[in-house]
Amino acid sequence: MTGRVRWGLLAALLVLIADQASKWWVLDVLRLPERGQVPVLPVLSLTMVWNQGVTFGLFHQTGAWGPWLLAGMALAVVAALAVWLRRAESALVAASLGAIGGGAVGNVIDRLRFGAVVDFLHAHAFGWSWYVFNVADAAIVCGVGVLVLDGLRPRTRLQAPGFRQ
Repeated sequence: MTGRVRWGLLAALLVLIADQASKWWVLDVLRLPERGQVPVLPVLSLTMVWNQGVTFGLFHQTGAWGPWLLAGMALAVVAALAVWLRRAESALVAASLGAIGGGAVGNVIDRLRFGAVVDFLHAHAFGWSWYVFNVADAAIVCGVGVLVLDGLRPRTRLQAPGFRQ
């Protein structure tokens, strides 16, 4: 196992632990489903939402098969990320892939346990309100953002011996 793969697996594990610990705290300690909403800062509240769709509630599934279908699709994406991770060219890309995979697995666990994803972070300011999300979602978005930025970074071309421009 390469060092890059280790970075990716470590990132996945850390995201998964942070995600599931935060959801446990929100559900079992804070008991947010009973409270509905708890203001934290003028721009941040803890707001309980059971997300039965995918990112930002898209493709909302209410049937008994919905959570299983979405979980299966997410696990297929995680498998593809694992293949990509083995080919990662840098520790940063590997960690980003791990963060995405760890977040996806965290949300799959919710779907299989509860039939929906536990979302609770709600940013808002000046009449503007963002979707309610969780630690897994934040890790996925940040991981994708880093991959996009890495893809936009200029690369040096490797030249074959004897090749001249």
